[in-house]
Amino acid sequence: MDKTKPAPTERREFTKAFKQEAVTRLKATDNATALALELGVRRNVLYKWAETLEKAGAEKAFNGPGRPLAQDEDELTRLRRENERLKMENTILKKADAYFAKRKP
Repeated sequence: MDKTKPAPTERREFTKAFKQEAVTRLKATDNATALALELGVRRNVLYKWAETLEKAGAEKAFNGPGRPLAQDEDELTRLRRENERLKMENTILKKADAYFAKRKP
C-alpha cells in the first residue's frame, strides 16, 4: 500500500488561510498536479477551493464546516416545514376536486 497518501477514512482539515494561499498559488502556476502533490491535497480539491472562493468571495468562503449559520438554518427549517404543509394541502385539494368531480350528475 502506498504510504504517501492518507488512509481513505482519515479526514484532514485545512485553515482558511491555507486554502486561500493554495488557490493563489494555483492561479499562478501552470502545473496543478505538482502543486497538489507539494501541498498534500488532491488536485480536484484545489479546483473546488478555487470555485468556492470565486463564488463566495474572500470574506464568506471557508467559514466553517459547511453547516449554515444557526439563524439561516432556522429559516431553512421553517421554510421546509411550510413547504411540506403546502404540499399536503395541495394533495388534499386535488383529492377533494376528484371526489366532487365524480359526484356531479
